Amino acid sequence: MAASVSVNVNGLANTGDWQDRYFHVKDFLRNKCRILVIGAANLALTGFKDIHVIDMDTIDISNLNRQFLFRVDPRQLVAAEYIMKRVPGVKIQDKDDNYYLQFNLARRWINATLVNLVDPENPESLKPLIDGGTEGFKGQARVILPTITSCYECSLDMLNKPTTFPICTIANTPRLPEHCIEWASVLEWPRIHGEKKLDTDDPEHITWLYTVAAARAKEFNIEGVTYSLTHGVVKSIIPAIASTNAIIAALLQYLNNYFMLIGTEGIYSYTFEHEKRKDCPVCGGESLEISISHETTMLTERQTIQIKKPSLATSAKHIYLQGPPQLEQATRPNLEKKVSELVEEGDPVIVTASTLPFDLSLVIKYT
Repeated sequence: MAASVSVNVNGLANTGDWQDRYFHVKDFLRNKCRILVIGAANLALTGFKDIHVIDMDTIDISNLNRQFLFRVDPRQLVAAEYIMKRVPGVKIQDKDDNYYLQFNLARRWINATLVNLVDPENPESLKPLIDGGTEGFKGQARVILPTITSCYECSLDMLNKPTTFPICTIANTPRLPEHCIEWASVLEWPRIHGEKKLDTDDPEHITWLYTVAAARAKEFNIEGVTYSLTHGVVKSIIPAIASTNAIIAALLQYLNNYFMLIGTEGIYSYTFEHEKRKDCPVCGGESLEISISHETTMLTERQTIQIKKPSLATSAKHIYLQGPPQLEQATRPNLEKKVSELVEEGDPVIVTASTLPFDLSLVIKYT
């Protein structure tokens, strides 16, 4: 592992560095540092030797261009086997299904867990979270120091919403090739095939969708429907670019503290310090205040919260419960009611969900 410090004849770092710094860091990386990797990654070649890998993915044939360790087995097994042969002494430990069942949503879970682990009296309790990802020619990387920098929960509003198309648009006024493909898969497939399930890995099914979508596009003078686009839309395939992955991977350890890369038109990159949110439910320690109209119903969407299948309650009553089935059915009518009919202004609403690693407290303000 390369280092920028020089070493004198006595094996000590030169003036301006602490004694034995280089050897201390080298020994720490190779013999003491333990890394939890969410997603198979090749850290062993950088000096780390005790790596626990979490990655239960298998590889889509359509996504082979970035899979340097591709085999037919799950990739965490392939990566572990290859690296342990390549780097003598490295230990990569896989976990069974019971280990994975304790997690819900990896990033939010690990983020909240690391924040809760921090003990001001114990410096060793601060575990950095290094996070990065790519989407085609776009990428982001960040380093999170729990309780010191902004956490993952602080930046939820920066996540892109999944691309969806209104049913009325794809049914009546398509304008894009994607509208035609969605029409073929969402509306025409069940109309023609009934209960038969669409298999997005079956070439015959994709060919049928492509043919129907192309005919729909021709009817509305829309260009651009191709077999590959059809496959990409129905499987939500995001192109994987090896060069983007390499850039993001190289920058993961140097940031303060958020890096963005956009390479769709030229190359644009930007590094900035993402500030902590005072009302962050994980690292801010306060209730999240939201302002809504008196006419807002319980069925609403908030980009800063992003919770699937929540249960809601106040200190006085249950508003909606996901289960058991009897309680879900009993509280379901509340979803159609206005929030103002169920919650007094300033009364905290406690939100729980299987994908949420903490109880979220919302304070309602009416406008």
